[in-house]
Amino acid sequence: MEEENAKTLKTGTTTVGLVCKNGVVLASDRRATMGFLIASKDIDKIYPLSDSIAMTIAGGVGDAQTLVRWMQAEIKLYSLRQGKKMSVSSAATLLANILVQYKYYPFFVQLLVGGYDNGKPRLYSVDMLGGVTEEKLASTGSGSPVAYGVLEELYKEEALTADNLRVAAKAVSAAMKRDAATGERVDLVVVDDNGFRRYSKDEVRQILAS
Repeated sequence: MEEENAKTLKTGTTTVGLVCKNGVVLASDRRATMGFLIASKDIDKIYPLSDSIAMTIAGGVGDAQTLVRWMQAEIKLYSLRQGKKMSVSSAATLLANILVQYKYYPFFVQLLVGGYDNGKPRLYSVDMLGGVTEEKLASTGSGSPVAYGVLEELYKEEALTADNLRVAAKAVSAAMKRDAATGERVDLVVVDDNGFRRYSKDEVRQILAS
């Protein structure tokens, strides 16, 4: 997303989402920028919305973090009222409906919602005006053109999450080498029937080296 205000904190960013045979892999970098300044070298861009749904963020940090808190609250309320978990598709629709309500004063974000429910991995791309598309692979942010080049070459839909972890990590790593707004290190998350899991720095380093 283009910088319109140098005082606004942006994630710049590259995020990746992959649907695998047994779950969803999400990946991102950790850099946040303010104009040409690297404002943070260690910012979360992948957030758990529940134990079976996660969201990646790109765009304005304040806007994105507001939506994360909003979605976490709405999903928890749904679970308490209905006595069951919200599905990934319902979460993506809810997020889209929120964004549509604010399209004349929009949240400057580009989001991926991924998760695992009823034995099936799901991934949705949601734009700032509330457009939703279901995807098998997706990338957002300023480094996404570079990431897509890696994903199109290496991603295998029928592979397990363990096999596609390296694909997602390599896609973000490639973007870090070419996109100034993408940097620091790769963050990796898997959402499957065991829930949300974030990999440690050492684990990511080993995955990239394998």
